[in-house]
Amino acid sequence: MRRRPPRLNGLPFAALAAAALISSVFYLSALPDVDYLRRENPRTTSYIELYKERQRSKGKEAAVLLAWAPIDRISPHLRHAVLIAEDDMFYLHHGVDWDSVKEAADYDWRKGRLSRGASTITQQLARNLYLSPSKNPLRKLKEILIAWRLEKALSKRRILELYLNVVEWGPGIYGAGPASRAYFQEDPSEITPEEGAALAAALPNPRKLNPSRPAGRKLLRRREVILDRMRKAGYLL
Repeated sequence: MRRRPPRLNGLPFAALAAAALISSVFYLSALPDVDYLRRENPRTTSYIELYKERQRSKGKEAAVLLAWAPIDRISPHLRHAVLIAEDDMFYLHHGVDWDSVKEAADYDWRKGRLSRGASTITQQLARNLYLSPSKNPLRKLKEILIAWRLEKALSKRRILELYLNVVEWGPGIYGAGPASRAYFQEDPSEITPEEGAALAAALPNPRKLNPSRPAGRKLLRRREVILDRMRKAGYLL
């Protein structure tokens, strides 16, 4: 006699569904409130605090360079270079570039590892402000959810201004102002196209790539690609 498959008991199934719903609500409620960023500039970030903690664990001084520069005082060459290098669809998406996510997922599937992030500038800002560099899928989900909140609460101009002021540009160097002064002894408003492209080219690995000495073949090639794309986009004559 053929045995019938066991039926799911309605009560345990409902309990599991309720638990999943409660967990989701709790997870969403744990997301940071980003509305204050409309009016206030962050005094620190999750990445900065992680850097300080690592330095202290090594018995080193946790010196951090962080000085705010309004977006109008950041060279348009630097702004355009960062947009071209990090998120050329910035003004068209709502926090997540799903085409890039799909391409990255396909690449990671072929390689059998998590390697390409496909994070937009908004996602990178979310990660820098509130999260960690971990590639944990749950952390990635939280990054996406925070990015949506940022896009809903803030203008694109404000998101770009925040990003340019908190992104890491070297050990203990955060933001366009400190980076411009550390690498080129210039105010961020004075950055040239070549310098802007070099700074943008260093973003994927800011602790190892020095924009003021782009002697490495990888950094030089990336800088030239960014400059070429800036010309094609009409940012340069």
